[in-house]
Amino acid sequence: MQAPPDLGDAAALRAWANTDSLESPVVVACSGGPDSLALLAIAARALLRPVAVHVDHGLRDGSDADSKVVQDAAKVLGVEWQSIVVDVGNGPNLEARARSARYSALAKARADLGATAILTGHTADDLAETVLINTLRGAGLSGLAGIPRRNGDVVRPLLDMRRDDVRAVAMALGVTPVDDPSNADEIHRRNWIRHTVMPLLSEGAGRDLVPLLARQAAVIAEDVALLDALADELLSSAGSEEPAVRILRDAPAALSRRALRRWIGPPWPSIADLARIESVVTGDTRATEIEGGIRISRKEGHLRRGLSSEPVTLSNEQANSEGVQ
Repeated sequence: MQAPPDLGDAAALRAWANTDSLESPVVVACSGGPDSLALLAIAARALLRPVAVHVDHGLRDGSDADSKVVQDAAKVLGVEWQSIVVDVGNGPNLEARARSARYSALAKARADLGATAILTGHTADDLAETVLINTLRGAGLSGLAGIPRRNGDVVRPLLDMRRDDVRAVAMALGVTPVDDPSNADEIHRRNWIRHTVMPLLSEGAGRDLVPLLARQAAVIAEDVALLDALADELLSSAGSEEPAVRILRDAPAALSRRALRRWIGPPWPSIADLARIESVVTGDTRATEIEGGIRISRKEGHLRRGLSSEPVTLSNEQANSEGVQ
């Protein structure tokens, strides 16, 4: 975790921000906050021809004003920008619905613009906070791996950087971020982790826990990648569309469970839903329903999935306690 280099040196900046492998143009997810504005400025200075894309969820009064901040920053940096309004819909788990709507909008913008990737401004501090949040949720290994550096077209080049260093870049480049008052409201779990829990844990440990949690997440991410590869091999041998229950049943339980998780795919099934699917594999039950209105059944020795007539949804409390990232 190094301080940023000379901001006028495009090559050094690309290397520092882990953007050497990226090709222009790119979409930068830009909320108007300091991290995303810093990333936009870095991408511009690194000659990646960024397009700032602001997504307005319409969840708070004045959120439309954030797009003006993004517009002003884009003008200062000499890059293109656009704002997209999304509807997060109704139902439980507002944060998950907003995230899904945001990434769908960003994916469409990337395709429309012919961009090579979507960049987000997550930092090492965000990664450490996510590890703690997922620990409190009772997440599995994938949750403890935190935020992936790359997930398909989504790239997080600042994941090795500290939040203060990234925000210093924004200030040095003369962009003014949004002051979002909701970021200080500890009714939101991430804010509580950021402002209260992380400082207390670091004080009690006598050290800065962000680098420690980031290193731990990196090690676990490598383990997860190996387990996912082994699970994909198992699923391939069982049949990726309608897997044979005999092959899944004879495999180690941890590997079989992970193969089932990969078979269902994102949004990832909860621990409770996985247990229901395993009961179909073992023959304890012939069919079950899981979140999202998905029906899992067993016929002629194979698993089948389809839509149930009455979708099953989890409450916020259930989603938080049972979720697997």
